[in-house]
Amino acid sequence: MSFDRLIQRIVKTQNPTVVGLDPKLDYIPEHLKSAAFAQYGETLEGAAAAILAYNKGIIDAIYDVVPAVKPQCAFYERFGWQGMKALAETIAYAREKGMFVITDGKRNDIGSTMQAYAVAHLGEVSVGGNTFVPFGGDALTVNGYLGTDGISPLTEICNTRDAGIFVLVKTSNPSSGELQDRSLEGKPLYAAMGEMCEQWGSSCMGQYGYSAVGAVVGATYPEQLAEMRKAMPHTFLLVPGYGAQGGGARDVVGAFDEKGLGAIVNSSRAVLTAWQKQNRPGEEYAAAARDEAVRMREDITQYLPKISL
Repeated sequence: MSFDRLIQRIVKTQNPTVVGLDPKLDYIPEHLKSAAFAQYGETLEGAAAAILAYNKGIIDAIYDVVPAVKPQCAFYERFGWQGMKALAETIAYAREKGMFVITDGKRNDIGSTMQAYAVAHLGEVSVGGNTFVPFGGDALTVNGYLGTDGISPLTEICNTRDAGIFVLVKTSNPSSGELQDRSLEGKPLYAAMGEMCEQWGSSCMGQYGYSAVGAVVGATYPEQLAEMRKAMPHTFLLVPGYGAQGGGARDVVGAFDEKGLGAIVNSSRAVLTAWQKQNRPGEEYAAAARDEAVRMREDITQYLPKISL
């Protein structure tokens, strides 16, 4: 299963973290933007070219110490098809470097529409007598609040294409409790969603005890994070909220099992803007990103046992 490969990468790098590739033009050093704009002008093509060059620099700097990247679709979609082309090329480049790619799209629909999302981001599509992989991510974030109709097309892809999904369970944003903490038959709604993740994943189990159906549970709610780790023993967790959103290393400890596995913690802004926060020249943006990625690894793993299979 897809998460078996992620787990192997985590053990190899001794690093249970993922870098979110959520680029803004403000994050990109001037020399990269100038080169892209010189070739394409201050256009959508120019913005997309700058983003791709920036992403490649980040990936080159971290691929040997960080197991995975997580590009957020919205940061590419806003630059039109040119931005989506940069997304596809970013995914391909990261995978060429051996990284696991989580496409953060939070897709949410049912039936044939969800099947189309699944094919686009995790599968392959036929055109006449030819077959193509549109985006080629290893995993996709999804919203499960439409129920099984919205998940079944994805679990089929997980089984046939060695893919994985992360279902929103308890998100890291401040207002998540407005809905997710409401009681449903005597338990919080997020807990009911966690139970469904365990059920959905039962048909696609991996060799290390985790299924291809993961869950998103935020670092900003450490008690619920630890609660869901115990309640979902076969569900791998994607943990946003570390760093810029306020979650710390101690907050994420509850996401892990006794082997230091079971979760991967995301950081985006802290890594992408490290060169600015460290007051380093733009030419050192990738080196600064690596330094921050290593710092994050050391910060989190100091509270974990040695990560092992």
